[in-house]
Amino acid sequence: MAVTLREVAQRAGVSRSAVSRTFTPGASVSARTRAKVEEAAAELGYSPNALASSLTTGRTKLIGLVSNNFHNPIFLEVFDLFTRTLQERGLKPLLVNLTDETEAANSVRMLRAYSVDGVIVASSTLPPNFAVAFREAGIPVVHSFGRRSDAPDVHVIGIDNVECGRMAARTLAERGYRTVGFLGGPEEATSTQDRLAGFVEECARIGLNCTHSFADAYSFAAGRAEMLRLVAESPAEAYFCGDDVLSIGALSAIREAGLRVPDNIGLIGLNDMEMAGWENISLTTIKQPLSEIIGASVDRVVQMLDAPALPPRCDIFRCEIVERGTLRAPS
Repeated sequence: MAVTLREVAQRAGVSRSAVSRTFTPGASVSARTRAKVEEAAAELGYSPNALASSLTTGRTKLIGLVSNNFHNPIFLEVFDLFTRTLQERGLKPLLVNLTDETEAANSVRMLRAYSVDGVIVASSTLPPNFAVAFREAGIPVVHSFGRRSDAPDVHVIGIDNVECGRMAARTLAERGYRTVGFLGGPEEATSTQDRLAGFVEECARIGLNCTHSFADAYSFAAGRAEMLRLVAESPAEAYFCGDDVLSIGALSAIREAGLRVPDNIGLIGLNDMEMAGWENISLTTIKQPLSEIIGASVDRVVQMLDAPALPPRCDIFRCEIVERGTLRAPS
């Protein structure tokens, strides 16, 4: 059976409240008492009960990690980084799947039931009102991979998706492509809208002929299905797919059609997930700095635990082109 706080108190010759204070961050306890308690705890193999501690401190140290696209392999990397970073800070991640959830109020009720101390919304496709709903419920919230804004309603940490669209257009132009296409994710996603807006704007500025279409989801199957439709008609010379997993689906479709990448059709993605660098894929892409975004998101939510009224701000990280094999060389 688990060693109890009472047994530690008896072994150390102190009160139970002294043991509780020893294992409560910020609580007052003398150095002599702390040493006696820690020695007794080590001898007995005692570990503090996190749930009991939360009753004393008023904090559970639970951070809700909310997302909705569990079919995109990039989120394996995202969740790995988030959970490890939170745990390194002494916090406990609570992963919540909001796939197919349309009501922000439902997610608020769910997270409230677990008494989370804060929430990180890790999604570029959930509507902004999801993060706002947590703020209005009085729960500290950070929207990671959210939409850039000069006056955000909540803390946003991510990238400039409009600029990523511009980067993709310039990269295609540098390689001599003149008829190009945008193959985006779900049309209603703000990330899709912004990447398309930047792409179309820059294509118009530098004189590229530009078309656009949308996949049903940020998934391999959706990217593949949309590219199969495109190659059966009159495909562009190159595509900005708006996401690596869409690009890999498109790559599969192009090869099935008997065409070659980049000889017949060029591809550029966005994210630089691990699979993009696999030898049989070798995807040229726009790298999103995941570790920096996630580190900053955890730092911000930790700040908000002590300062819930911290004014919302938007922190944007720069992206860069990663050269591989799905675009021809610059002309």
